Amino acid sequence: MMDYVNAFWVGGLICALVQILMEKTKMMPGRIMVLLVVTGAIIGVFGWYEPFQEFAGAGASVPLLGFGNVLMKGVKEAVDEKGLLGLFAGGFKAGAVGTSAALIFGYLASLVFKSKMKS
Repeated sequence: MMDYVNAFWVGGLICALVQILMEKTKMMPGRIMVLLVVTGAIIGVFGWYEPFQEFAGAGASVPLLGFGNVLMKGVKEAVDEKGLLGLFAGGFKAGAVGTSAALIFGYLASLVFKSKMKS
């Protein structure tokens, strides 16, 4: 039960902090998304993301912080295996499943629901 509670409050806290950034700064949503991915990658480099993810579960792995961590882990593994070339290939290999799922589900949602332009 505590796994669900921790995932809920950690994920909610991340979302609340992002909402505060959106409301109180002039940062565009795209820049905030990049900030989250880079922050997750940096936290992963120092080895702090794994204990954080063990504590928070899906509250830490689902947001963009988790995606940054996944990319960084893929890059680290690929650099160990392939050297400098892994710097470019590792992130693509590690993030391929999540990116593919987002594209497929987005396409399926566009088939089911009628999208409209904002007016």
